[in-house]
Amino acid sequence: MPYINVRGVEHYYEWVKKPSGSLVKPVMVFMHGWAGSARYWQNTADVLSEQFDCLLYDLRGFGRSGGKPTIAKASEAVAESDSPQEESEAIKELTYELEEYADDLAALLDGLHIQRVYIHAHSMGASVATLFFNRYSQRVERGILTCSGIFEYDEKSFNAFHKFGGYVVKFRPKWLSKIPFVDRMFMARFLYSSIPHSERQAFLQDFLEADYDAAIGTIFTSVSKAQAEVMPQEFAKLTVPTLLVAGEYDKIIPAEMGRQAAALSDKVEFVMIPNTAHFPMLEDVPTYLQRVQEFLQINTPKPQVG
Repeated sequence: MPYINVRGVEHYYEWVKKPSGSLVKPVMVFMHGWAGSARYWQNTADVLSEQFDCLLYDLRGFGRSGGKPTIAKASEAVAESDSPQEESEAIKELTYELEEYADDLAALLDGLHIQRVYIHAHSMGASVATLFFNRYSQRVERGILTCSGIFEYDEKSFNAFHKFGGYVVKFRPKWLSKIPFVDRMFMARFLYSSIPHSERQAFLQDFLEADYDAAIGTIFTSVSKAQAEVMPQEFAKLTVPTLLVAGEYDKIIPAEMGRQAAALSDKVEFVMIPNTAHFPMLEDVPTYLQRVQEFLQINTPKPQVG
């Protein structure tokens, strides 16, 4: 499996490409959400690979990517740095702030010698992508944010969420995936329409294997007073043409939160997909792809369903 060192951490990545003769295709980067991995973007990338070279990767601490820099890798990063600033960056302790994950992506693109991309991101990954759009706008052609939005800070509900989230992350025995129907129960809150058993199992496996510090750390940085204050400002100053896709029955990030975020910028186009929840790209594949293709102004073959 291909790995690349990003700021001292081994990151898993893969390309989904189709032969194009002499045609040079633009690159589309896919970013997953909390406790997930690039695996759930595979089918979407496969369809869009007719027009794009699709780059999938697992965020730091999730999927098949490492959680912390190793001493050896940190030393290599220092040795390869060309300036005191880069050296300081190489050896500093990475945090789980979403801005750090945006910088991870910039370093990943640098490592793969990619200058400009399209970005296709989901949930927590979409928050990271929004920050990336504004920090590195010169590197983004267009963006697609799926199940993203803005929210108001509520101390009581946020504290309850953090407490519950901490318990859920702490209690993750590996044998949980062996219990019949547990994948269906695990995904019930995230879905409105059904998805295949294999996809539910993959989600559960990703959750069980996520790095503890990364899973806990990003719960606190994704759902926080700071993010409630920052994200409206980030959406308001977007200069990258962006499509924001919401699921009609999403309980994690309700569609109205997405609608409110999109209303902050004339660069953001909002679309809601009926009868879906937090994974519209898996729950209604044809409609999701149609909306994305319309935004990208491309025509691709209709996906085979069933």
